[in-house]
Parts: sequence; structure tokens; C-alpha cells
Amino acid sequence: MCGIVGAIAQRDVAPILLEGLRRLEYRGYDSAGMVVLGGDGALSRIRATGKVSELGALQQQSPLPGSLGIAHTRWATHGKPTVANAHPHICRDTVAVVHNGIIENHEELRARQRAQGFVFTSETDTEVIVHQVYHYLEQGKDLLAAVQATLAELHGAYALGVVSKTEPGRLVVARRGSPLVIGLGIGENFIASDVAALLPVTQRFMFLEDGDVAVLTTEGCQVFDRNGIPVRRTERLSELTADAVERGEYRHYMLKEIFEQPRAVADCLQGRIADNRVLEQSFGPDAARIFDTVQGVHIIACGTSYHAGMIGRYWLESIAGVPCSVEVASEFRYRRPVVRKNSLIVTLSQSGETADTLAGLQEAKRLGFGHSLAICNVPESSLVRESELVLMTRAGPEIGVASTKAFTTQLVSLLLLVIVLGRRQGLSEAQEAALVQQLISLPGKIEHALQLNTQIRELAERFADKHHALFLGRGAQYPVAMEGALKLKEISYIHAEAYPAGELKHGPLALVDADMPVIAVAPNNDLLEKLKSNLQEVSARGGELFVFADEGAGVAATAGVTVLPVAATDDGIAPIVFTVPLQLLAYHVAVLKGTDVDQPRNLAKSVTVE
Repeated sequence: MCGIVGAIAQRDVAPILLEGLRRLEYRGYDSAGMVVLGGDGALSRIRATGKVSELGALQQQSPLPGSLGIAHTRWATHGKPTVANAHPHICRDTVAVVHNGIIENHEELRARQRAQGFVFTSETDTEVIVHQVYHYLEQGKDLLAAVQATLAELHGAYALGVVSKTEPGRLVVARRGSPLVIGLGIGENFIASDVAALLPVTQRFMFLEDGDVAVLTTEGCQVFDRNGIPVRRTERLSELTADAVERGEYRHYMLKEIFEQPRAVADCLQGRIADNRVLEQSFGPDAARIFDTVQGVHIIACGTSYHAGMIGRYWLESIAGVPCSVEVASEFRYRRPVVRKNSLIVTLSQSGETADTLAGLQEAKRLGFGHSLAICNVPESSLVRESELVLMTRAGPEIGVASTKAFTTQLVSLLLLVIVLGRRQGLSEAQEAALVQQLISLPGKIEHALQLNTQIRELAERFADKHHALFLGRGAQYPVAMEGALKLKEISYIHAEAYPAGELKHGPLALVDADMPVIAVAPNNDLLEKLKSNLQEVSARGGELFVFADEGAGVAATAGVTVLPVAATDDGIAPIVFTVPLQLLAYHVAVLKGTDVDQPRNLAKSVTVE
């Protein structure tokens, strides 16, 4: 959610910090700030609400020269989005802190610190951290020891960057539950919440483990584990380039990422299928042994990933014959689920740092559910490190808050899993070969769906003045409808809901009138005739229908019914293909309404708090 950037160098770091914050804007935020330790030994701070560009304007007016600094974009949790609540927070002009996460015992610490004479200038939970570090500095500890002593008193999640004018040559960082990466340079080193923030200055990275504390200087980096013991963390070379996270010719990142889906799907499949078979080793060296024990699947996810999991459940049960449960992660961790032995716990997350999903995995392990598989887009994420098996989606950087290519590559990954588990339940070689051929054809099918872009852009004009919309689907297309509704509400702010089409007569029909557009997805499958009957129910009540229909489905355009043809698609991959036009619809409606497509209000890309 929030973004951290820090640097210690032999040059002015303010431009590096600002560029890093700009590259973290996709995570979602409502204020920004930075502190630089200047040559005069003083901490200089600027903060602003709104966009990073506002912070940049302040920096232009009042430059902050200095070779050590930390910066932050804040997504409000404790306290409103105001300048006073923006990070970094400073205590007595001596020490400054930036923080991602939530400190659960901040009220207890705040009461104690007030009794000690500390004055609070914000409503945030973060301010207790900077006061506590100062408290230990005042007792004679050095900066590292002061941070370590402070961490011992914190309950909750954090990624921290700490600087002090008492030690102008050191940047101290720590992580627990929130992501933090170290960028390694020559005569300079950096920190950030995400690799993307540092690509203009380095491609060498070190990923901290949970509980690690590190000290950065211009000469190097020393890491200590949760017990204070010096450790070595592996240095990795990123294959990403700085321009990999640029918009290029596209107006928005979201549109770029929608059009990247044919390539992303092809990358997801590359090296994982051969001779019409899915290679089980793609999931990890122990995959075959683990899959042999699986008697059921339990999927844990949030938001868009939860919708992917719901589609996966249809596939697992109808194709593989494997029982499957799908859980909203934030509910799963608190509802005391009944343990089903020999389950495969599948977690889905674009970032691999989603707090609720991580906690769900940890709870499933504690309850003894069984083995774990992470389907994720970020190789060094916490979710990947905590799972036995891993399948990377290879979607590439996804900057738009509203997920697109991460979702479709999650679906591809789930279908690969369905096939390998299906073998153990009687899926024949011919059936597997047919599914593999469908997957191979998928990039081309998505390309064809993208050709609807112009028609959908024109269609979007009929939505721009609407306040509500209803999405319908049946079978595996019901979660597709849910995802379409989520996309529309996320970026256009139109209230949208999705229902199984058969549920219309059980309540939602009461909402249908000429001002409520109804969007349906209609693949050519065995539920088609049932769906057509449901659509008649809408037409009979004066509703305006927009149907994305398979060319072979025989859905005709009539008065009040607009049909957009989707190329004939095999039922196995149809949920993936039919997702694409719904993404385009949401995008073009949002553009017409003038919303911030890539950074919709109140939302964050990587939800690292509960």
C-alpha cells in the first residue's frame, strides 16, 4: 500500500527519492513526503497531500541538498490524509522515520510516551516509533541498537526506514510483515517497497527476510536476523529494466496492461507444456510427490484473485474431479474452518504481499491443512518464500491498481494446475491434449477479443451517465461477471453488482429498468439456453441489455439488446477470453467519466495491511 524509498550516496539523493516515489504511485496513496539530512547536519523535510508532483513542486521551490534521505507515499489508515499525518515523522529534530504497516499497540505506547513528555503532532500510529527510537538514543544507544530496542516493543506489521543526524553515515531499515527491498550500488545503496522504484539506479537487489534489520552505508550493507545475529542475504540481479514500467504509447497503464495480455499469457505458458502435456516440474521439484497426496484444494485469495479462485473451483470440480473450496482471505483467518487433511492450500496474489492472504496461509499451516502452492507474480515476495510449491504467473510489472493481466495469467496458472491434478483423477491423455491446445490458442483468442476495442469505446458512451449496472453470467462465467462488475466500480465509480443469471428472479429483477444497464457474458456452452431465458426476463421488463456473445451462440441484436460478438471459443478457456472485453468496457467508461484510471480513489495496489 504505502511506498518507501531511501538512499545513502555520494550525491544529492532528493531526485532519486522523488523518482522512486513516482514509480510507486501505482500502489495507491493520498500524501507524500521526504526528509534529507543536509551537509549542515540538519534534517530538512517537505510534505504534501495529493500527488507526488505536489511534493516535486515543493522541492523545486525549496531544494533539499544532501546525501542521505528517506521518502514515503502514505495511504491513510490511522488519521486523515493531511500534511500533519504525512510521513516522514521527526522527533525533536533528531531522528526521522518512514513506516509501512500498522502498529497495533500504538495507543499503549502513545500513553506511555506522553507521560514521558513527548508531544504528538499527528494522529498516526507511526509517530510512536520515532519517539521510541529517540528515547533509546537519549539513553546512549547507537541508531542500530535504538531501532532494535524499539522493534522489541512493537506489535504489528512494519517496514521501516530510519535516519538520525547523530549518525549521518547510516540508514537503518527493518521489516516484519511488510515488503522491503535493498538496492545495491557502487558507493551508494537504496531501499524501497518495490524493485520498480529503484530500477533507474540499480538492478542489483537484496530481499530482506521477515524480522531482519539492516544498516546501509555508502560502503555496503550489513543484515541482522530477528535474533540480532549477522546474516548474509542473497544478492539477485533483476531482469526488469527502467522502461518496463513506463506507459509507452498508451494513455494509461491499465490500457497498456490489457493489451499486454496475449504476451503475458504466452510467457506464462512458456516452458510449461510439451508434447501436449503440462510439465509438473513447473510447480517445483517436489510437485509430483505432493500432488499424489492431494484429495482436495482450498483456495485463499482477495479481490480480483478471489474471482480467479472461484473460476478455478469450477474447473477443478468439473474437469479434474477434485473437490475445491474458495475463501476470502480476510474471512478465512477468523472463521475457524474445519481442517480437511491432504488439502492443497492454493494462495493467489499479484504482489505476494497481501496481508490477509499471507495470514490465511499461515493459519492454514497452523491448522494442518496440508501442502501449499503460491500462484504469484513477484518472485521474491513473502507468499512465495512461505509456500512449498510456486508457480510464477510471469505477467510482468502491473502498475494499474485495477488488475488485468495478473488476473488472466492467474487463470492460466490455475488451468495448468487443474490439468496436473486431473491426471490423477482419470483425465485422459486425449482430454489433456485438448486442454493444452486450448491454452496454446489462448494468446490468439485474446488478440481477437482486443479487436473489439473500438466498438467497446463507442459503446461506453451509453454508460457514462449511469449510476448503477448489473452483470450476469452462469457457471464459470458468473465469477467473470463478478470481475467485470468489480472493474467497473473500481475505476469508473459506477455502482455495479454481479449475479448468477438464474438468480435474477429471486430479487435483482426488482432493480431492472431503462436506467439500469445489464451486461451479460454468453459463451456457447450447455448453459446457453438457460442464459437466454434469463435475458428474456430482463428484456420483458424494459431493461437495456449488452451481451458479449460467442459468435456461434445465436444471440441476436433486437430493440433494447446490443450484441458484441466474441470469436468462437472453447469452453475451457472461455472465462479468460470473455474477461478481456469487460476490462475494456470498464476502462473506456472510466476515461469518459474523467476518473483517475490507474490510481482510483481510496484504493491501493498492494494491500499490506489487514
